[in-house]
Amino acid sequence: MVTTMKAWQYKAIHGKLEDSLEFSNTIHAPSTTTLSKGQILIETISASLNPVDYKIPELGFVSKLIISTPATPGLDFCGRVVGTYASDDTFKVGDVVYGALTRASKFGSLGEFMIAPSDECALLPEGLDPDHAAAIGSAGQTAFQSLDPKFVKKGSKVFINGGSGGTGTFGIQFAKILGAEVTTTCSAKNVELCKSLGADEVIDYTQVDILSELKKKGQVFDLAIDNVGRPARLYERSGEFLKPGARFVQVGVQLSLGALTTTMSRKVIPRCLGGGNRAFHFLSVQSKREDLIQIGKWLVDGKARAVIDEKFKWEDVPKAFEKLRTGHAVGKIVVQVGEK
Repeated sequence: MVTTMKAWQYKAIHGKLEDSLEFSNTIHAPSTTTLSKGQILIETISASLNPVDYKIPELGFVSKLIISTPATPGLDFCGRVVGTYASDDTFKVGDVVYGALTRASKFGSLGEFMIAPSDECALLPEGLDPDHAAAIGSAGQTAFQSLDPKFVKKGSKVFINGGSGGTGTFGIQFAKILGAEVTTTCSAKNVELCKSLGADEVIDYTQVDILSELKKKGQVFDLAIDNVGRPARLYERSGEFLKPGARFVQVGVQLSLGALTTTMSRKVIPRCLGGGNRAFHFLSVQSKREDLIQIGKWLVDGKARAVIDEKFKWEDVPKAFEKLRTGHAVGKIVVQVGEK
C-alpha cells in the first residue's frame, strides 16, 4: 500500500498561492482505509484550474474554516480509480473517471492521488481525451446549470457576459445546442473564437460600453448570465434588456466583502431603492454525475469542444496559476499530472 505521494501542497499562504506552494514526493497519501461511504480513491491523470483554487486559500482566516492545512489544491480532474469504499460498486478499480469536487478538499487534483465523492464523477466515455474531460469539471457544469430549461429553449435569446473564459466557452456552445440565439462579450482578440463556438453576436467590450449596447436592443433576452461580475450595475440595469419574467444568473463574483454583500443584497433590495426588477439567481454549482455524462456525450458527439488555453507540466503548476491569475486565459488551463 502506498503511504506517500508526490503533490503540490501549501501549509500557509504568504501573498499568493503560487508563491506558497511546495512540491514534495513524501506527502502523506490518502488510502482506501480512509474512505468514507460514497468516496473513491483516484490516481490523477489530468487536472484543470479554476480561480476559486487560489481565491479560497487566499481568504485568510476564512479559508481555515473551509479547508484544513496542509492541503493540495485542485477541484477538476480526470483519473484512474485505485480504491473504492467496501460497499460501493458504482465504479471499479481501473475505471477512468472525470469530474469536479463541489467543495475544496485536503487531497485535491494537483496531487498524485485524490479522494472524490463517487456521485461527483462519471465514467470516461470512449473517444474523450482525459485532458478535455478534466477541462469540463467546474466550468462545464457551471455553464450547463446556468442554462435553466425553463428559460432556454429553441428560439430563446441568451446574453452571456464573458464568452471567452472557461465557463463562457462552454456556455455559448451549450446554449446553441439547446436552440438559443446567443449574444456574448469578450475583447477584440477573442471575437472570432466566440463566433466559431456559435455566438450569433459578439460585443467587444474594449470598443463599446456593454450597458449602452444592451439598452439599444431593448427587452429582448430570456436569460442573462454574468460570468465576470462587471460592469458593476449589470443586474440593476437588466430590466433594460431582459424581458419581463426573465432571469439574471450571477456566476462570476469578486471575492471581497463589498462584492459579496452586493451580490447577496440583490435578492432583497427593491427597484425603488436602487435594486433590479428581474429575477436574480446566484449560481452555486453542484457537481452531478448526470450533468457530467451529458456534457461528455456532447463532446464525444462533436456538438461541443473543450477550449484549452494551455497545457502545463505538473512541475510547472506555479506558472499555471500565474497564467490563470491574469484573467486572460482563453478557455481552460490544464495540468498534466500522471500518465494517460
